[in-house]
Amino acid sequence: MVVHVTGGKLPAEEIELYKARAEELHPGTHTLDISVDGDYVDLTYHVTPFDRIKRITGYLVGSMDRWNDAKRAEAADRLPHGKV
Repeated sequence: MVVHVTGGKLPAEEIELYKARAEELHPGTHTLDISVDGDYVDLTYHVTPFDRIKRITGYLVGSMDRWNDAKRAEAADRLPHGKV
């Protein structure tokens, strides 16, 4: 996790606690921005969006939004692994 601290300095232990809290509240947090204002801090979490990639009909795909009707029908007719 990348941490940016602006407006002041924080002890490493406090930063680690904020990082742990960010992961607890927002799993997958990529960046944590900490803005220090005297005795107060503002935390901003940035979660990295990702596309799931799966193997469908022999192709690795992130989404099927550009597939034609025949390829979508082929995918709909398939059974996922582990299900009978």
